[in-house]
Amino acid sequence: MKDPAEGRLSFTEMFDLPVAVDLRTAARALGIGSTTAYRLIREHEFPCPVLRIGRRYRIPTNELMRALGIEDRPLYSVDPEEDTDDPSVGF
Repeated sequence: MKDPAEGRLSFTEMFDLPVAVDLRTAARALGIGSTTAYRLIREHEFPCPVLRIGRRYRIPTNELMRALGIEDRPLYSVDPEEDTDDPSVGF
């Protein structure tokens, strides 16, 4: 069985998301599998509001970010942990 955290979205990917995402992308951001995500929706336990548009589910990105504890967008979209050009990083 694949570990859902292995496919988790990176910091940069999170801030490059569109206004709303599909269920698989939201599940990936939350570190859960799509089967678990569908079950949580069925049980009304998904950690953020879910929109049903026809037969598809969409999750507003701002609500997804809030569920992950991210309140505001940063002023940059480069992962600060990956920036090795700055000698002050890590201090």
